Amino acid sequence: MKKKEIYTGTVRELKFPNKGIVCTDEGDVTVKGALPGQTISFMLTKVKNGRFEGRLMEVLEKAPDERVSPCPHFGICGGCTYQNLPYEAELKLKNSQVKTILDRAIDGDYDYEGLIPSPSDEEYRNKMEFSFGNEFLDGPLTLGMHRAGRFNDVVTVDGCCIADGDYRLIIRKTLDFFSSRNIPFYRKHTEEGFLRHLVIRKGRKSGEILLLIETTTQLDFDMGEYAKMLLALEGRGEDPSLAGRFAGILHLRNDNHADNVQGSDITVLYGRDFFYDEILGLSFRITPFSFFQTNTMGAELLYSKAREYALSVMNGGKVPVIFDLYSGTGTIGQIMSKAADKVIGIEIVSEAVKAARENAAANHLENTEFIAGDVLKELGSIEEKPDIIILDPPRDGCAPKALSKIIDYGCRHIIYISCKITSLERDLVPLQDAGYRVIKAAAVDMFPNTANVEVATLLERVSN
Repeated sequence: MKKKEIYTGTVRELKFPNKGIVCTDEGDVTVKGALPGQTISFMLTKVKNGRFEGRLMEVLEKAPDERVSPCPHFGICGGCTYQNLPYEAELKLKNSQVKTILDRAIDGDYDYEGLIPSPSDEEYRNKMEFSFGNEFLDGPLTLGMHRAGRFNDVVTVDGCCIADGDYRLIIRKTLDFFSSRNIPFYRKHTEEGFLRHLVIRKGRKSGEILLLIETTTQLDFDMGEYAKMLLALEGRGEDPSLAGRFAGILHLRNDNHADNVQGSDITVLYGRDFFYDEILGLSFRITPFSFFQTNTMGAELLYSKAREYALSVMNGGKVPVIFDLYSGTGTIGQIMSKAADKVIGIEIVSEAVKAARENAAANHLENTEFIAGDVLKELGSIEEKPDIIILDPPRDGCAPKALSKIIDYGCRHIIYISCKITSLERDLVPLQDAGYRVIKAAAVDMFPNTANVEVATLLERVSN
C-alpha cells in the first residue's frame, strides 16, 4: 500500500478511544472515526514500521446497528463520535473498551462492576465553549465548534444535541447580533480581529446561566448592547425565550496569542461572576474558570460510586483523615466530609480553591481544608497522614514524582478516578509495583456521544 492512495476495507474492531481497525490484504490499518462492521474507503496517510494509518473518506456500507444521527452537525463538527449509534450500542462498545484496557492493566482478579449509563444522553452538558470564526476562507461569521480535522474552520452548531435549547438560542442570537454589525473575529495567523470565544455555563438544577464572551482589545465596541440583547431573551413571554435566567454576563479581554480562554481582565456586564448548582444535596458556587463536571447528573453517579468505595472499607465508622488530591472546586472532598474527621484537598488552580472554601462554608462543613498549590510540593508540608487518598487528576494522570510521593504514604486504600483510562492504565503500573491491588472498578458514562468515560477504581495495599 502507498501513501495518499485510496483503499477500502471492513472495520473489524474499535480500539480506545475511536481507532477503527480496518482489515486489508496487506495488513491492518488504523482509521479514526470508523465503527465496527462498517465498510469504508480511506486514504493511507502513514506507513511506519509495518503499521498503517488512514483518514476516513466515505462509509460505503453502514454497521448493522448504525442509525441516522439526530444531530444536523454530526460528521462535520469535531465534537461527538457516536451520534450515529443508538445509546445502548454506544454503551456496549464503551464497556468492551474499558474492560479490555482494565484487564490488560490490572494484575490478578478484580471486581468489574460495568459501565453505568448517563441519566441522559442528550442535552446533558452544563458547560460549552464555542469559537468565533468562519467555515471557509473569507466566509461569513460562524460561532460553534471546530470542523472535524480542520482546526482553522469553525462550524456553527446551533442545532447541537448535547446542549439544551438555551445554548442553541444564545448561539443563534449572538451570531445574528455580531454579524449584523460586521464585527470581525480574531484571526490567529494575522493576530487581528475582535471576537474570540463564547463560554456558556448553566446550572442543571438551578437553571442559572453564566455567560462569558472573550474578545481582544482591538475594537472599541459597546458590549453593554450585547448584554441587553441577551437579557431580552429571558422567559418573559417572548418567542423564542430562554428557559433559564442569567446569573451573570461577563466580558473578558484577552490579547494573548494562544487560542484558549484565559485572563483576568473581566468586566461584569450584568449580575455577578458566578452561579450556583447542586450535587447530591450540596450547593456549589461555580465561577467562569472553575472545574466542575460537565454532566451534573452523571457526576452524582460517579461521586456516589466513589463514596460507596470509601464507605466499603470503613467498617461502618469514620476515618481520621481523607486526602482529596486534584480537588478542583472541592466537590468530592465535601461529599466525603461526613465519612472523615477531616478532609484535606489540594488543587493548583487558586480560583477553584477559593470557590471550594466558599462552597464548604455555605454547606456548613467545618472539617474541610482546601490548599492552593501543586500536589507534589504541598504534600511535603502537611503534617496529617491520610487514611484514604482520593485521586482525581487531569486527563494526563498523575505526575510521576507526585505519584511516588503518594505511594510513600503507605496509605491502606486509594480511590483513583480517571477521565482518561489510558492515563489510569499507565499509573496503575507503579501503584501495583508498590504493593497495591485493584479490588473494584466501575465506569460511568459522563460523556455520551463521545469516546470518553470516567473510571473509578478502589485500590488496597496488600504488601510493601
